[in-house]
Amino acid sequence: MPTAVLGIDSSTQATKAVLVDAESGEVLAEQRAPHPGGTEVDPRAWIDALGTACEGLLERADAVSVGGQQHGMVLLDGDGEVVRPALLWNDTRSAPQAAALIEDIGGAAATVDRIGSLPVASLTATKLRWIAENEPESLDRAERVLLPHDFVSRHLSAGGDAFFTDRGDASGTGYYSTREEGWDHELLRLATGGRDLALPELPAAPQQVMARTASGAAIAAGTGDNMAAALGLSLGPGDVSVSIGTSGVCAMVSDARPADASGTVTGFADATGRFLPMATTINAARILDFARELLQVDFAGLADLALASEPGADGVTLLPYFDGERTPNRPTARATLQGMSTATTRGDIARAAVEGLLCSLADGISALEDLLGDSLPGGRARRIVLIGGAAQNEAVRRLAPAVFGREVTIAPEGEYVALGAARQAAWALTGDDEPPAWEIAGGRTLTAEPTPQVMDAYRQLKERTSEWT
Repeated sequence: MPTAVLGIDSSTQATKAVLVDAESGEVLAEQRAPHPGGTEVDPRAWIDALGTACEGLLERADAVSVGGQQHGMVLLDGDGEVVRPALLWNDTRSAPQAAALIEDIGGAAATVDRIGSLPVASLTATKLRWIAENEPESLDRAERVLLPHDFVSRHLSAGGDAFFTDRGDASGTGYYSTREEGWDHELLRLATGGRDLALPELPAAPQQVMARTASGAAIAAGTGDNMAAALGLSLGPGDVSVSIGTSGVCAMVSDARPADASGTVTGFADATGRFLPMATTINAARILDFARELLQVDFAGLADLALASEPGADGVTLLPYFDGERTPNRPTARATLQGMSTATTRGDIARAAVEGLLCSLADGISALEDLLGDSLPGGRARRIVLIGGAAQNEAVRRLAPAVFGREVTIAPEGEYVALGAARQAAWALTGDDEPPAWEIAGGRTLTAEPTPQVMDAYRQLKERTSEWT
């Protein structure tokens, strides 16, 4: 019987499970179950969704791995019970604590040198600091702190008590050092007000089997969702994935350890031993949701309206910081729509929404290239691959190469986080030096006439509003 592996994506919105042939990468079956909304969620809801999404699939797998939403904070007490609802990556209440942590560590340069990234409200350490200052009784009860994917992996293990993570997801906590390649317990104590919490075991190698299910299937270390997506897309050094989902993520595989003291680029590790610097936006697909609801159209209608307008939306520009922003770091910002007149059409507003989304992502690509240009041919990314739910919108696809000013590869529809987790599970079975090579067929490469005036208007608006957004 062919070997099958199960990849699980425990994302912000849902659990997605994909059963894959371990040798070819062919998807054999896939299922999903929704998660509750919000930025503060009982993590036991993820386990309920896991049971639904994996029903009939887990018992068919020889190995399993979990890719999960990054940065979330899960606290367990001495009996392994959840102490309080998990704070998710998109909960920005800890922005003041992020600034305080940077100051306590010794400033931006010292912080980035130590952990590889500049803490923002998304990172786990800042959430721990917020809990220490506002709910100290929760930390007094807690004995362990986990990331979301760790919590799900733990439940899959025989006995439900395994306690492990991987360097990719760990590098987004704010208390893992990419310089030392390990946990930094001093930084953890700084975040928790001096309290010691147990941290998950880290694998000695990325393909290590960390535990077994009750039926004996291997459980790989798992990883963060962005690291899993890079695995699922088979990205190599210099490749950039641009994911447009709940968040917008521009991630580049790199052999070099990144260090950006400005905080624009986070210097995360990946799931293979390399690095995955990324620029992340809080606002992404929801920008299109806002425009669609405002204009009372479906997504296809939004695309039609946007494509009927001209480049630059007849002078209308959207700075899409609806829910605060992470890149740039403006946690209290709100969106700005500028340039409307009595001649402004519904198509102009639709176009401004799509262009605003893409300009925000183009800024992320530029930040990666500015930081890592010396290691890139010609100082530019080798390839740009567009993924995520909003990447299926026709206006996003057609305008992306125009706004980015270069060709863009549209990946075929697929659950790339779950697929990457499955690839990691297959790697754990082989124990080889490199993960298995799986071919991804059906991608499209698109080109368009560049529209640099769109980025110019966007950046001018961003600069003008920097002091009051």
